Amino acid sequence: MRVLVVEDDPLVGDAVRQALLATGFAADLVSSAESARTALATESFDLAILDIGLPRESGIALLQGLRSRGKTLPVLMLTARDSVSDRVTALDLGADDYVTKPFEVPELVARCRALIRRANAVASARVVFGKLQVDMAHREVSAAGKPLSLTQREWAILECLVLNAGRVVSKDKLMSAVADWSTDLTPNAVEQYVSRLRGKLGDAAQIRAVRGMGYRLDDSSGA
Repeated sequence: MRVLVVEDDPLVGDAVRQALLATGFAADLVSSAESARTALATESFDLAILDIGLPRESGIALLQGLRSRGKTLPVLMLTARDSVSDRVTALDLGADDYVTKPFEVPELVARCRALIRRANAVASARVVFGKLQVDMAHREVSAAGKPLSLTQREWAILECLVLNAGRVVSKDKLMSAVADWSTDLTPNAVEQYVSRLRGKLGDAAQIRAVRGMGYRLDDSSGA
């Protein structure tokens, strides 16, 4: 899953990005509302983390603009302003959650996972799909009761497919799930990761190629 971090403090922004990368997210960092708006208009993200106190244009203004244009991207607000009015304003304007600085990084990452699950109508971090069992909080997966060892990119692709189980996921969406701006990835590489993942899943679940559209995770018991 891919996250856009919008934070003008380089130490805080880099710490958040590195924490996300370490826990399996693809993550990009910008330092202004203007840069965030460009990124969101040209790239696909699963979540945005917005600092309220951005220079020139606040995170609140950026959020308001996104929602006024009908953008439903989950948004988590970061704020050093520990007042009820700021939190209420952010939530009323369409923020999905907020974290007050200073914050604990594990909590921030857990909230990110929860928001992405909620956006995909997945109630729990533990998902059972046919013979496949996936724990997205601990990044553990088993097929027919057998634990699997996945690379970080294989995990990212599987997580994206599980969150959209039964629905077609485009190749571009899978690329976004594993590649941020610092990563050079091609559609052919995605095909290779999907092929390896198929081999590891065996008959626990099927990753079907939908011609011209992408891939879909299906319960093998209904095949």
